[in-house]
Amino acid sequence: MLIANAVLADGTKRHIDVKEGRIAALLPTTADLSARDDVLDVAGALLLPPLVDGHIHLDKTLLGLPWVPNEAKGNKVADRIAAERKVRAGRTVPESETGSNLVRQVVASGTLHMRSHVDIDNQLGLKNLHEVLKIRERFRDLVTIQIVAFPQSGIVRSPGTAELLDAAIAEGADLVGGLDPVGIDGDLDGHLDAVFGIAERRGVGVDIHLHDGGEGGIAQLLAIAERTIASGMKGRVAVSHAFALGSVDADTATRTADVLAKAGVAIMSHGPGGAAIPPLALLRERGVEVFGGSDNIRDAWSPFGSGDMLERAMMIGYRANFRHDRELQLAFEMVTIAASRVLRIKGYGIALGAAADFVVVEAGSVAEAVATRPRRKLVIKGGKVVAKDGVFAA
Repeated sequence: MLIANAVLADGTKRHIDVKEGRIAALLPTTADLSARDDVLDVAGALLLPPLVDGHIHLDKTLLGLPWVPNEAKGNKVADRIAAERKVRAGRTVPESETGSNLVRQVVASGTLHMRSHVDIDNQLGLKNLHEVLKIRERFRDLVTIQIVAFPQSGIVRSPGTAELLDAAIAEGADLVGGLDPVGIDGDLDGHLDAVFGIAERRGVGVDIHLHDGGEGGIAQLLAIAERTIASGMKGRVAVSHAFALGSVDADTATRTADVLAKAGVAIMSHGPGGAAIPPLALLRERGVEVFGGSDNIRDAWSPFGSGDMLERAMMIGYRANFRHDRELQLAFEMVTIAASRVLRIKGYGIALGAAADFVVVEAGSVAEAVATRPRRKLVIKGGKVVAKDGVFAA
């Protein structure tokens, strides 16, 4: 394939020669293509690297099923956990089927890499892990799926979960997760001992959900940073949500950001609708890697979500009050290059030798693409079209 007349994110125009699934050359648009019979002319459309979802729950989605009302008794994390346990106990369609529905939808929107948290607890055992492993195998030629063994019901309060998390890593999960060490488990050290103990023993990374706000949440962030340094895991630990950073004064947030940057702890935000969003621009300025994710999509936690990471970048920008093109660029980077660094994706980006993975949209700039979320004209994986006009075609 040769992709002709593409406009890159920096505004330059190029023909892109693809061989064996990789970018073989970035040619000027003055190059003679008359001898080529494999030209795909995108006619001046914007060509972007593939979107990356740094936080999704493939096992939770109910996409494709009849509408399931959210019957949580309150809005606390514990209330939603209890409601979800009832929903999943009554499921008759396997998670591999609904999760596959979601994968097809996100690929059609241009996401070709994702990190999925998978529930592991003493009700489920490793059932959901096995279902998501089926999804990963089914779509292995289309999308990379990194799996986090996630203790949705806690660890200390859910006897046997620590052993299940360890077993999940042995059976194919890529990272070990955590959840509100204080707010859910009520035991900061006990929770982190289990999470980091497994990570060190198995040689894997960590991604911890932290919803707890205020000074209590900040204390947990600092403890996670301290554990990260002590275990030699700089660059391999992420905290998802980190609402506390958006619920304290600017000086506290800045001091915490400096500690996180030193420890190499990344922060994921999905642009939450009802919680305090971390100060993303400040974190980035202080050297913290910030990245984005969908979080819940049509499940027992939330009726919303589509898995479209351009839409998610817009939501992040909206919640963060991003108005300028440079700020919208930051939102875009959170769902592309920054997320690719956190997920350690090799051969990512539009450069010589990189994977020939692209998203083509009708937009004049990255900022316009984030603000308007145009339908994906083409999604290309390894030099092959896998979606066209927003429709999955693989």
